Amino acid sequence: MSRLKVLGVIPARYESSRFPGKPLADILGKPMIQRVYERAMKASSVDEVVVATDDARIFDVVESFGGKAYRTGECATGTDRVAVTSNAYPDFDIVLNIQGDEPLLEPVMLDGLVHPFAEHDEIVMTTLAERIAKQADYLSPNVVKVVMDRRGFALYFSRASMPGGRSGAVYDDNAPLLRHVGLYGYRREFLQTLVTLEPTPLESREGLEQLRAMENGYRIFVTVTPHSTIGVDTPEELDAVVAILKTRGDA
Repeated sequence: MSRLKVLGVIPARYESSRFPGKPLADILGKPMIQRVYERAMKASSVDEVVVATDDARIFDVVESFGGKAYRTGECATGTDRVAVTSNAYPDFDIVLNIQGDEPLLEPVMLDGLVHPFAEHDEIVMTTLAERIAKQADYLSPNVVKVVMDRRGFALYFSRASMPGGRSGAVYDDNAPLLRHVGLYGYRREFLQTLVTLEPTPLESREGLEQLRAMENGYRIFVTVTPHSTIGVDTPEELDAVVAILKTRGDA
């Protein structure tokens, strides 16, 4: 079988209620979007990376550091932005949705999104999860959890503390407690189908867009990664990322 051709798309918008201009926030001399782009380019399974944006400032910055950018116009969601961009790159089999606020992204995480497609023809969508190591994360509604079947397909995503127990939400090191990592892979044709689906009840209640696929009967394959990241939603989280990079000596 021929190798799948993979496009990585980084959706980026300037406006953010908690952190306006986040993609252009400086991290040790580089804008955050550049750090994410450079990390994504190092993934061995990814053939091309492009930033999808409707903002001229972001577009110009990406081009200034030698990256590829695509102007999408206004889009309702990041997934819509990825789908619009993929239409301009019709020769790719797999499309990755790479969050632009993950400057600690490990390139091998993207490989973890891609490999299942080559191994199983029935897989149309993939994502990642990591072990929950702290009780506070298990109990927090800001941490999205996922439970899986024995084949690795997601059974459900929730902000609730799951899986629970007979005594309620009790943290247990031995339980299969997994935090969802919001990176996605799609077969190209499925992505175009996904963005035509109407919002669904569980998606609306949980505020989790991936449930739209599951409520329509599509399965999501989950790869468990040993790597941890920090999604930057606030200036305080940006400070935490800077501290980690300084510790690593990664300027």
